[in-house]
Parts: sequence; structure tokens; C-alpha cells
Amino acid sequence: MFDSDTLYKILLVSFCGGVISLDRTAVGQFMFSQPVVAGPLTGWILGDVTAGLVIGTILELIWLLDIPIGTFVPADSTVAVICATAAAVLGGRGRPELSLLGFSILLTIVLAPLTMAADNVIRKWNTRLADFVFSGPGRDVPTRLSRAHLAGIIVFFVKSFVLYLVCIPIGAAAVRWFAGVPETYHNAMTLYTKLLPFLGAASVVRKLSIKTLDGFLIIGFLTAAVLGLAFHAHYVVIVLSAVCAGILGVYYRERRS
Repeated sequence: MFDSDTLYKILLVSFCGGVISLDRTAVGQFMFSQPVVAGPLTGWILGDVTAGLVIGTILELIWLLDIPIGTFVPADSTVAVICATAAAVLGGRGRPELSLLGFSILLTIVLAPLTMAADNVIRKWNTRLADFVFSGPGRDVPTRLSRAHLAGIIVFFVKSFVLYLVCIPIGAAAVRWFAGVPETYHNAMTLYTKLLPFLGAASVVRKLSIKTLDGFLIIGFLTAAVLGLAFHAHYVVIVLSAVCAGILGVYYRERRS
């Protein structure tokens, strides 16, 4: 299963994923690390943007409001979406079915506590850098401060790179195994994947006032229903309609507050 081409893609995605993960908290924060962006980028690297778009939009809804503020360390949605996309594409042999995409998303449940534990360890290690900065003569503080910042960035990159390097092959092997199970399980997983946007929308509603979101959600789901039933739109378009409704509601709430 893991031939030289697959191993090269795993290394490439792991390196690119490490760079993208820096945008989460360490460098820039240009929002490239958001699932709805990181997923399609990973899919583009592997030659299947559609898989990354589907996984990214669903996970964006689910993790939309889990923001690392203060001492709160949420699950790393960037690691989740990149691992899920890479596992689906590599394990699904290029063009994974909807059931394999859903199974890849299901695997991210295992990643949530793992990424939270890794982030906690790295953050505790980075707190020691302050002691390093002020441990020597005062005239050398600027130099040590620059080195401490650079060391923190490198550590965050290595943490993400190692997670990708370990989790992507395991995920791809799991997807390859699931591809061989009876058709009944694939049908069930396909239905699960189609219902996931509702889970994401419910998560957004739970965390925000329904009075803020109900109009956006109703418009989004009505649009998705019309596109799906009347015009037989692709499931990507339907999922995006629901996602856009939730995102617009969130931004509207933020501007109101």
C-alpha cells in the first residue's frame, strides 16, 4: 500500500501541513489554517480538491466556534482536516466515495484528545523560553528573545509535522480497510456524511443565540433543499449552502455584538 509515491505524498502533505498549522496560533493567523481552506489546499496537493472541500466545509461547521483564547486549548481542527483529507484521498486511491469521506471525518474523533494533549505539552515547554530570555546579561536580551521566538515556531512546526507523519498513514490504512467492508456499511456511512452538516449547524446554534441564526439557517437549508430536490445539485453545493448560512450567522452576530 505504501509505495514510494505514497510515501512521498505523505511527506509532502506533512511538511505543507506543518507550515499551514503555524497559521493557527504561532505565525500570521491569516486564516489559512481554517478547515474550509486547509482541506481544499490538501486536496489540491493530492489531486482531489473536491474531497478536501467536502471534509473541510463539514469540519468548519463543527469546529467553527472553538477558538484558542486564553488558557482554553481546543482540538486542533487543522490537523484533523488535513489528516482526514489525506487519509481519504490516499486510502481511497485518488477518487474516494462519499462513504470514505465520512469515515475519514469519523476518524478525527480519535485525533481530538491527541491534538489537545500535544498542544498542552508544547505550550508548557514554550513557557520555559521566558526563563531563557531573562537568564543572562541584560544586553543580550534582544538576541535571546529572537531566538526564543524562533524556537517556539520551530517546536510548533515539528509538533504538527510529527502528528501528520504518524496519523496520515494510519488513517489511510483504516480507509483502505473500510473500502473493503460490505456495501451495507458504505450506505450507512454515506447517510451519516449527508447528515453531518446538520450536526455542524446544530453545534453553531447551541453556542450562539438561535434568534441570531434562525433566519440564516432557514434560508440556507431551504436553498439546499431546492437545489437538491428541484435541480439535483451536487452534494458539494448543498453542503456549502448550509455552511455559508452558518458562517453568515456567526459574522452577523459578531458585528451586532
